[in-house]
Amino acid sequence: MLLKIYPQNIDERQINKVVETLTCGGKIIYPTDTIYGLGCDIHNKKAVEQIARLKGKDPEKANFSFICSDLSHLSDYTKPINNSIFKLIKRHLPGPFTFILEASNNVPAAMVSRRKTVGIRIPDNLITLEIVRRLGHPVVSTTVPDEDEISGYTTDPEVLYEKFKKLVDIVIDGGAGGNMPSTVVDCTSGEPLIIRQGKGLVDW
Repeated sequence: MLLKIYPQNIDERQINKVVETLTCGGKIIYPTDTIYGLGCDIHNKKAVEQIARLKGKDPEKANFSFICSDLSHLSDYTKPINNSIFKLIKRHLPGPFTFILEASNNVPAAMVSRRKTVGIRIPDNLITLEIVRRLGHPVVSTTVPDEDEISGYTTDPEVLYEKFKKLVDIVIDGGAGGNMPSTVVDCTSGEPLIIRQGKGLVDW
């Protein structure tokens, strides 16, 4: 299903349809403040494994991040962080960043890396944030697989729908996406370290 949602006038019924799909184990492609993402409910192990296979990854080694709706999720899904790291995260989220933090015991096993870490995203995108709020917990965040590495990521949701309509349940058309992924910052060693430079520029 291709579902058009306008960020300036979000339709509650459409959001509820997406949430119902996620709750039932469905997979979605959704807009962010960077490129379009591929996701599911982080608590549905089967759906997480299906997304790993779509990405051509071993489910036990996938290391997916997830999208939160606000910073309150930090205390739910990560171990306590020091004040300077919290201030850094607060300064940059919502925004085009993924912060790698130590995972708490609340993170489903399928979402925890072998290093016992987890990537946290809060994109500056009203559609996706509203979906997570209504769902009540995070959704998986990973890039949509793209065979054409030369031209970059697919930005047109209608093209994404044609490519993935048999593999996912909903493609959300929230307008043209970007072609640069998030900047990834590893905060697990005490000193933040950029491990992938993407769209976001870190304000130290």
